[in-house]
Amino acid sequence: MKNLAGKVALVTGASKGIGAAIALALGARGAAVAVNYAGSKAAAEKVAAEIEAAGGRAIAVQANVADPSSIGPLVDAVTAKFGPIDILVNNAGVYEFGPLEQITPEHFHKQFDLNVLGLLLTTQAAVARFNPRGGSIINIGSVVGKMAFPNGAVYSATKGAVDSITVALSKELGPRGIRVNALNPGLIETEGTHTAGLIGSEFSAGAAKETPLGRIGQPQDVATAAAFLASADAGWITGQTVYASGGFTS
Repeated sequence: MKNLAGKVALVTGASKGIGAAIALALGARGAAVAVNYAGSKAAAEKVAAEIEAAGGRAIAVQANVADPSSIGPLVDAVTAKFGPIDILVNNAGVYEFGPLEQITPEHFHKQFDLNVLGLLLTTQAAVARFNPRGGSIINIGSVVGKMAFPNGAVYSATKGAVDSITVALSKELGPRGIRVNALNPGLIETEGTHTAGLIGSEFSAGAAKETPLGRIGQPQDVATAAAFLASADAGWITGQTVYASGGFTS
C-alpha cells in the first residue's frame, strides 16, 4: 500500500525505537523519509538503508532539536534533498524521573527544552517549508500527559504541554490545510525502556495487567497509527489526541 507515494516526511528522533518504526512505516507506504538523529549516526543510517533497500527514498540527518541553532539546517537539508515537507513527526524526546525533592532547573530544562520547545521550533521551521497544499503534523506524546504518575512531574508536564500545543496548532494551521494530531503511546518496549529498567520490572508487569489488550506495546503498534494519521485516510482528523495504548487509558 503506497498511500504516501510522493510525500516527504521528516521524523525527529528516528534512529531507534518508536521513531525508527515510524520512519520505516512511512517509507514502506511510499514517502521519502528524513531520518533525524542526535547522536546515533550508525543506527539512523541503518534505518535509512532499510527504507532504500525496500525501494524507498531516505536520508539520515543529524540535528539535536533541543538546540535551536540546529533546527534550521535540519529542515534545509530535508527540503534540499526531497523538496517541500508534507509530513512532520515530532518524536524526539527525553524522559528522566525523580521525586519532587530532586527536581532541579537542569532536570526541568533538559526535558522541556527538547520535548516542548524543540517540538515548537521544529514545527515552526518545518511549516515554513511545508507543501502549499498542506499536510500532517504528528506529535508523539504519552499517556502520562493524562495519567501522571509519582516521580514523573516534569516529564508528565511536558507531555501535557504537547497535548495542549497540538490543539492550539490544529486551530492555527487548519486554514493552511495542515492537520495536527497527538499520538500518545502507553508503555512501549524499546531500547530506551530496556535501558531504564522498565521492561521486565514490576512496573511493566502492572502496566500489562492494567491494559485491556493484555500486553505492553511494541514500536510497530505506534508506527501503524502514525502512518494512518499521516495519510489522506485521516484527512478529516485534526486537533485530536489518539491513544496508542491498548486501552490503558480507558
